[in-house]
Amino acid sequence: MVWKIIGIAAASLTMFSFVPQIFKVYKTKSGKDLSLITLVQLATGVFLWIIYGVYLGDRVIIVANAVTLSTLIILLVLYFLYAKGD
Repeated sequence: MVWKIIGIAAASLTMFSFVPQIFKVYKTKSGKDLSLITLVQLATGVFLWIIYGVYLGDRVIIVANAVTLSTLIILLVLYFLYAKGD
């Protein structure tokens, strides 16, 4: 039971770790402090985790990483949307 709680906590923290950054970029209308290489590298890694989760048939890995990838995609969209103004 303890390990399940640890897993849920880890997945939750990871899934929503970029939400504060999304709000900051949206509020400031600037993504100049973000590293595009880091975001793309992380998005690629998370995508590979999804593929691995599909291979294993592990819904937790798939869902957690799909949510994380979704937040990263939102952040990348905002990055490019506001890059013109930086």
